[in-house]
Amino acid sequence: MKYIDRIYHLPRLLKQVFFAVIDLVFIPVSIWLALFLRFGDQSFIITEQDYLAIITCVIISMAIFASTGLYRAVVRYMGQQAMLAIIRAVTLSALVLALSMLLARSGMPRSTPFLYWGVALLLIGGSRLMVRALYNGMQRKQASKVVIYGAGDSGRQLLNALYQGGQFTPIAFIDDDVMLQGRVINGVRVYPFDDLATLIEERAINDILLALPTIGRSRRREIVNKLEDLPVCVKTVPSFEDLVLGVASLGDVQDIDIEDLLGRNTVAPNPELLSHCITGKAVMVTGAGGSIGSELCRQIVRNQPRELILMDISEYSLYQINKELSQHINDTNAEVALIPLLGSVQNRSHLEAIFTEFGVQTVYHAAAYKHVPMVEYNVSEGVRNNVFGTLAAGRAAIAAGVETFVLVSTDKAVRPTNVMGASKRMAELVLQAFANKYENTRFCMVRFGNVLGSSGSVVPLFRDQIKKGGPVTVTHPDVVRYFMTIPEAAQLVLQAGAMGEGGDVFVLDMGEPIKIVDLATRMIRLMGHEVKDSSHAYGDIDISYSGLRPGEKLYEELLVGDNVTSTGHPMIMRAEEEYLPEKEIDSFLVALADACEAHDCPMIQEILLAAVTGFDAKDGISDAIWRRRSVRKAAVDNVVQGSFSAH
Repeated sequence: MKYIDRIYHLPRLLKQVFFAVIDLVFIPVSIWLALFLRFGDQSFIITEQDYLAIITCVIISMAIFASTGLYRAVVRYMGQQAMLAIIRAVTLSALVLALSMLLARSGMPRSTPFLYWGVALLLIGGSRLMVRALYNGMQRKQASKVVIYGAGDSGRQLLNALYQGGQFTPIAFIDDDVMLQGRVINGVRVYPFDDLATLIEERAINDILLALPTIGRSRRREIVNKLEDLPVCVKTVPSFEDLVLGVASLGDVQDIDIEDLLGRNTVAPNPELLSHCITGKAVMVTGAGGSIGSELCRQIVRNQPRELILMDISEYSLYQINKELSQHINDTNAEVALIPLLGSVQNRSHLEAIFTEFGVQTVYHAAAYKHVPMVEYNVSEGVRNNVFGTLAAGRAAIAAGVETFVLVSTDKAVRPTNVMGASKRMAELVLQAFANKYENTRFCMVRFGNVLGSSGSVVPLFRDQIKKGGPVTVTHPDVVRYFMTIPEAAQLVLQAGAMGEGGDVFVLDMGEPIKIVDLATRMIRLMGHEVKDSSHAYGDIDISYSGLRPGEKLYEELLVGDNVTSTGHPMIMRAEEEYLPEKEIDSFLVALADACEAHDCPMIQEILLAAVTGFDAKDGISDAIWRRRSVRKAAVDNVVQGSFSAH
């Protein structure tokens, strides 16, 4: 086998020469075997005319084989087309032999070309099939054994893609359709689901591949739930939407979709609401390179704005999303002008210039610092960006006559226990005050929970930890969160802009919150491992508890009060909440600006406690600069008072 492996790893030119030499031997050998089959034990004397016919056949046949592409085909991936090419080439070679015999006046029997055709086809075609079989056999020994769930068109296409690859060896199909069970598809048998556990144990199955791109999300989740307790890694092929858009193919096997981990169905968008504030308009997204901002941009482009202005403070993030969207626009021939602009949302004059010069009609304000512990360690900058960035953007929008301004907010703004949540609620209050005073610009806010797969989300963190062998770190065994997908979050923001009347706070009906430890457990099992705990001492992956981080709470809420009304979308609610008058907001903002300038974290906290209903700064102040300053001040006081170490 090691010699076969060496042949596979030869340079392509040498492999072509190898097969050419093999064919050069097989052609005369096939003629000799044809004569042997014709005469058997009887002797046959080959004359000069016979040699001339044979040599002519060999030379012309080699030229035919080269011209028909026999040496361009990759043997390990040979399919139906390659076999047809071999049959055509051998048929032409047999005709050349017959013609050579006639012209050279050979004495070989007239049946020789027919016998030669069969023998040559067996040797030349069979040698290639044997090489392919040996290669596939070697690959199967090294490849992961898999079961394909779904024996429909997608499953059959996936099977062919796996055969062409080498990473996976298909062992069986599983399908719930009784009509398909028991059938054999391209050498692979279809079994019912009840046989799956036995197959996994007897055939040492490593992975289950879900070839179900067209089924509904709820049905998909049912199947995932059934597979969760099996000792295999569950993977999937891309969604039907990705296949249609051409961004993925059936052979692209990936980890289980994070949407399948949700405890509810994803919320379908209303197309009319999506396009209302976008189609044919100049639209701007701040924080365009972030997780939510970039998805907003993708969906905005699909709704055909006249111009899309991308703004971000990060040059790299802006470059990445501009490059991606430019490629999409070129591929789809969309008539959308992309304008990438660097800048900070705290720079009001810069924002006003952008809004005015480009005639911006709709703004989606996604620029914010959102990571709770990071903002706790950087209090003044978090407040500057989240509060004063929104203030500057809102004032610039009013001055430039922007029609619609949508703030991307968070469930952490409701009775917050951290500076990030309090700063986002303060940003909401600013826009609510604007909405109450100014009529030309419609201000609204969209509040949602944690976003699966976004930067800082637990899902990619857990996935990395599981791949490294654990442990998976959860802050607290009782912590729960609302979750939604990135596309859902973006669609909610876009639809809210169409429904907003001024000062609205929109929230999504997110079903029941998910316990984070349950999410971690599901991910561990679906990635083919067992949780290691007191009842499973021989499990694979530990779950460890790190404790709540500064500013975190066990559960999140979406509403400040209980007063909610319905909207034009069955799964989106409008929260009727109290807000502060502009004069009161202004006084808080003046004091807050002075406190941020002085980096006075206790004063920042005091102002937020007074302004934001329900704010509970239970973990004190964690700001890195303030803590270092406090340590130095304490050291100086100790020295002044004579309280120093006597080492």
